[in-house]
Amino acid sequence: MSSVFTKIIDGELPGLFVWSDDRAVGFLSINPLGPGHTLVVPRQEVDQWVDADPDLLAHLTAVSHAIGAAVREVWQPPRVGVIVAGFEVPHLHVHVFPAWEMAAFDFANAAKSVEAAEQEAQAEKLRTALREAGHGEHVPDRAKLA
Repeated sequence: MSSVFTKIIDGELPGLFVWSDDRAVGFLSINPLGPGHTLVVPRQEVDQWVDADPDLLAHLTAVSHAIGAAVREVWQPPRVGVIVAGFEVPHLHVHVFPAWEMAAFDFANAAKSVEAAEQEAQAEKLRTALREAGHGEHVPDRAKLA
């Protein structure tokens, strides 16, 4: 059975994409820890990060780094957080988000919902920053993958 992330990647469920390449995607979290909170997800279904091929982990790290730099550029937080937890969905994913304090790392503080227009604006800010940083070939023109 496909994970919810595979369904998002395949277009069966909606997603606000900011990154897409042959191995990974990045899309905004529906319960963000802060503005621009992005999930970096391999296209391949891998349950836990320790089960992933080291090359895939290196690629996810590189994508997370690029998205993290865009998060820092757009929102200018004192830190950009990264978490690999894996309890929410059994499909490896890296959380990348702005952090103004340690409480930002607590999923109990995640937003229960965000207005669609606000999330789309956040996604577009990230897409613009990623394009300006030279990653345009991996940035979808629209929120959803074609």
